[in-house]
Amino acid sequence: MSILPQLLFVLILGAAGYILYKRVSFLRRNIFLGKKETRNDQSDKRWKTMLLVAFGQQKMFKRFVPAFLHLLIYVAFAVINLEVLEFIIDGLTGSHRIFAPFLGAAYGVAMNVFEFLAIAVLVSCVAFLIRRNVMKVERFTKPEMKGWPAMDANLILVIEIILMFAILTMNATDQLLAERGVEKYTLLNGLVFSSLIQPLFANMSDAALIAIERFAWWFHIVGILGFAIYVTYSKHLHIFLAFPNTWYSNLKPKGEMQNMDEVTNEVNMMLGIASEASAEPPAEIGRFGAKDINDLSWVNVMNAYSCTECGRCTSECPANLTGKKLSPRKIMMDVRDRADEVGKSIDAGGPGLEDGKSLLGDYITKEEINACTSCNACVEACPVNIDPLSIILQMRRYVAMEESGTPAQWNAMFQNMETSFSPWKFAPTDRFNWADQVKSEEVK
Repeated sequence: MSILPQLLFVLILGAAGYILYKRVSFLRRNIFLGKKETRNDQSDKRWKTMLLVAFGQQKMFKRFVPAFLHLLIYVAFAVINLEVLEFIIDGLTGSHRIFAPFLGAAYGVAMNVFEFLAIAVLVSCVAFLIRRNVMKVERFTKPEMKGWPAMDANLILVIEIILMFAILTMNATDQLLAERGVEKYTLLNGLVFSSLIQPLFANMSDAALIAIERFAWWFHIVGILGFAIYVTYSKHLHIFLAFPNTWYSNLKPKGEMQNMDEVTNEVNMMLGIASEASAEPPAEIGRFGAKDINDLSWVNVMNAYSCTECGRCTSECPANLTGKKLSPRKIMMDVRDRADEVGKSIDAGGPGLEDGKSLLGDYITKEEINACTSCNACVEACPVNIDPLSIILQMRRYVAMEESGTPAQWNAMFQNMETSFSPWKFAPTDRFNWADQVKSEEVK
């Protein structure tokens, strides 16, 4: 028996593994271009958040129909890929359905479950294609979704449909060969769904059936490996990053903004309050806020790579709903694109972060970040706990504290808050005069 197919399989598997290793290394390096941040506290709560939000898809079900369809694909992805283990063993050993003799009738039941999930994926993917291209759901038609993002979403759905057809075709021809008693093909307990397409192949010769079955087998396993590589270039990277992303979620109350340590320490020194910071001055003065990705934390950059581009954040954003240019989804896409640009420059021996560009200005405008109301609607809406507001606030701090570039009305408000402890320009001692006035009117 020729071992050429096994050698070819090893070569393909090794090449896919190497490409995946290089891509994962690239993404990991890009994420850690961000500043250090430690989020390992409250591990029990973090495990619970990850299980509920990433694994249980808790926040998806705020919109039931797409959530249910997504759940079908999600379950199918987790369950059907168990069969990939058998594919790999068969590919390495030259066997065929190696688990069938060990599992007996249970193997046929498992195959029926896989086929049912394959049909569920087919239906769900068709429904999603209709939602995007026929119904044109508004959040999928925003400006940032033009070009590659729209193509990426459609392409991944088409790939999933083709892979599911490959499974059904493989099983249909496999069982026809088993019924004819062809060597090494095992007859299973009636495969319900693939049997529906068996008539398409019933009049073919054994040689033709074997060729189609083998093509479908190779197409499926190579497709799975190719899909795994493609995911690292796609918004579907969230399939894997959703789990660490939800683990490292911000567990503080959503209304609580993170103070800047540098400013807090200075204020404490002015008030004579002991600071936990080191008595030694920093070797280099840090930047206030964020201008580029290296000013953000690595969690912020990981958030960007975890973005599903579903647009739920943008569809809930009050600024976007009133016609402002701000789109929280675009903010995350811009951070990811900038990280990719810097990473590619570094790999090519280029200037990296010193390329004369920056996240603020070249990707994200002041008009966008100034439109944010800090309401946290985007954070609440995100199905994988991404925090666009954190990035927006850090860039606004840079504009305010490094460039003094905030709008004039804002500067007046800031000054009032500093001197009068309120946005309005009147003395703190007069703050409750309105109450006395109301009380006197009631007496009259």
